[in-house]
Amino acid sequence: MLPVMDVSFFSGGMAMTNGWLAQTSAGALAVDAPQGMAAWLRQCGVTVSTLLLTHQHFDHVQDAALIQREHGARILAFAPYSRELTLEILMEMATGMRVSVDPFRVDELLEGRTQVEAAGVEWRLEHIPGHSPDSVTFHCEEEGILFAGDVLFAGSIGRTDFPGGSMEQLVQGVVEKLLPLPDATRVLPGHGPETTIGAERLDNPYLS
Repeated sequence: MLPVMDVSFFSGGMAMTNGWLAQTSAGALAVDAPQGMAAWLRQCGVTVSTLLLTHQHFDHVQDAALIQREHGARILAFAPYSRELTLEILMEMATGMRVSVDPFRVDELLEGRTQVEAAGVEWRLEHIPGHSPDSVTFHCEEEGILFAGDVLFAGSIGRTDFPGGSMEQLVQGVVEKLLPLPDATRVLPGHGPETTIGAERLDNPYLS
């Protein structure tokens, strides 16, 4: 039997991005690393062995390198670190605002994989591009938890106006890969409050 999972979150950075902490008797993992996440983990007194990245947009990875250094955490992501994926170059060109992400090392690439193990838990991996080419979700069936990144929100979905974005691709991925999950599945998104698959299947205007 899998250990019971305790889930908490930190929200920080300019986009108020959620970084998630999942703890079990077998260890702890983090999902995404917004600015301020490393300091929050220090305050919590928790060491994470794994950092799962739902995608590499800057607001989700600004503390990734710091967490990697401080915790010795392995980073799992769909693709290697890329300034194009982090949108650092685009943000500076489009707005004149400099966004800085310390380069980090991706220890395990997730492209082509359907499952990963972290904190003693097996996570089902789904690649759902449309918001970002490298967007992935992590689902633990036994705990009924889905880390959705910016793929699915309460009453909404991720924006699709970034390079490589596609509304059609994103909606199709959510409908085919996420909505078949049980109604009670907790959706823990990259921004905003948590929701459930059942609530989004019923009321999300982008999925009807």
